[in-house]
Amino acid sequence: MEIQNGRPADESGRLPKEIAVYNLLERLDIPFARADHAAAFTMEACESISAALQTPVCKNLFLCNRQKTAFYLLTMPGGKPFQTKVLSAQLGTTRLSFAPPELMESMLRCTPGSASVLGLAYDTERRVRLVMDRAVHDAAWFGCHPCKNDASLRLRTEDLLHVFLPHTGHDVTVVDL
Repeated sequence: MEIQNGRPADESGRLPKEIAVYNLLERLDIPFARADHAAAFTMEACESISAALQTPVCKNLFLCNRQKTAFYLLTMPGGKPFQTKVLSAQLGTTRLSFAPPELMESMLRCTPGSASVLGLAYDTERRVRLVMDRAVHDAAWFGCHPCKNDASLRLRTEDLLHVFLPHTGHDVTVVDL
């Protein structure tokens, strides 16, 4: 798997939402490394990608409350188990569950298996609350998909927290899972 800096030289066949991610990162002057690969639908599939990027690709879960009125994007290390009771208690909310795929698509322009913090650029109404495990928040590097799961990016967590999120108008809630 080849790692390249920045956007692909040949963008033919790329989805508009992926190109929009690269355009935004460049506009915000956020450098990134990219790996193109077969679609990765599981964290096990991301292990070789993480090794190539020398950065763990995060597990991203799109969650909601029972009433589907509060939405959360949880970013956590791939090896940590998700315990809804623990997260719900830290957020002071009712028990969370996976949000319907069609809501993830409409709010973040991501589909199951490709949820990404970079999708927050599409959440212009700021309906989605970003929740980040402390281990991810405190890491030097951040690994994620560009809103589709056949490419992965490595960028500095500092750029994500202090440039990208302020641009989108999203805050981050740090939790200990």
